[in-house]
Amino acid sequence: MKCKGFLFDLDGTLVDSLPVVERAWTGWASRHGIAAHDVLDFIHGKQAITSLRHFMAGASDEAIQQEFFALEKSEAEDTDGITALPGAMQLLATLEELDIPWAIVTSGSLPVASARRKAAGLPEPEVLVTAERVQNGKPEPDAYLLGAQLLDLEPEECVVVEDAAAGILSGLAAGCHVVAVNPPAGAPRLEDVDMQLSSLTELIVHKNPDGTIDVHRKH
Repeated sequence: MKCKGFLFDLDGTLVDSLPVVERAWTGWASRHGIAAHDVLDFIHGKQAITSLRHFMAGASDEAIQQEFFALEKSEAEDTDGITALPGAMQLLATLEELDIPWAIVTSGSLPVASARRKAAGLPEPEVLVTAERVQNGKPEPDAYLLGAQLLDLEPEECVVVEDAAAGILSGLAAGCHVVAVNPPAGAPRLEDVDMQLSSLTELIVHKNPDGTIDVHRKH
């Protein structure tokens, strides 16, 4: 696979935020009398506001916004247990060293994404696409199209690195190359991704003398 830049999902791809996410949403589900497993099965890879609208169908926009702000505050303040996933720090360091452009493209809001990136000790990206910056969240292509645009690249010149089904669909819809890292069993369209990995430690990036970038799996 050849590319000119990388677009990374954050939660579940670069950082392990699962304990925080599950604490926040399990608490929310409990307060609203909804089975926690129903909520946890739905939310991953999607904007929080999308999930709230799904589970609060019929509620007013004001009520949903109030729940969103409360949840956002909780998730931004709770960073206990957040760590960089295996291979994430090394991969980003390699991209920085080789001067390969990269961005973080997340369904999270700016306060939540910033808190988690800092807690995991990841470098600050030149481009950060958060929920506030797009009209339609993943699995729609908007976020990854914007990420490519802000890196001054065409979508087909970018590799999307994702773990969640919604994000994989978003990257494919945007016309990017897609690397699925530890995707959920039964995720749709896995046959269409360029590469499946169990960990970022398997991803090798090489910059050729002519400036082209090769991406392959460690054997």
